[in-house]
Amino acid sequence: MPGSGKTLVTSILKGYVDAVISMGDIVRREALRRGISLNSKSIMEFARDIRRVRGANIVAMEVVKEVLERGIKLVVVDGVRSLDEVNTFREIGDTYVIAVHSSPKTGFSRLLSRGREGDPRSWDEFVGRDLAELELGLGSVIALADSIVINEDVSIDELTSQVVNIFKRLVKDVVSPCRG
Repeated sequence: MPGSGKTLVTSILKGYVDAVISMGDIVRREALRRGISLNSKSIMEFARDIRRVRGANIVAMEVVKEVLERGIKLVVVDGVRSLDEVNTFREIGDTYVIAVHSSPKTGFSRLLSRGREGDPRSWDEFVGRDLAELELGLGSVIALADSIVINEDVSIDELTSQVVNIFKRLVKDVVSPCRG
């Protein structure tokens, strides 16, 4: 969910993979290209509309296109929103889902602190965004994840240890000694 710490988790894993790709960045980039405001409501509407018009996995297809064009072998994708997207990634290779969870209160506080354009500025806007994310299918992705990281009341060192251990367990046949 937004504010759970996905970006922090992907930054922890950055040294273990060839690339990190944010699906949210892809959506925001396309929204900007189309002249759409980057506020929370506009981005969510755009994300829903593009998936409705071009398919539930359209953003994942853009990620796949980038992965194939760049010849990336091991990638962390930040921001998967539906099982359709997960299945799109499974079509091109081994895919593992690590869900990152924190309480809504903690997530809201983090979003307020980071101040990214498009982040909710009120509790009601935050709850609305969470519900919209769940409508995209995010709840199913979390429920069927290969592993869940609880990012609540833990230090960065504890989170790092937890994330690296999960990652190494999931991709044990892929991670080489030079990657950690």
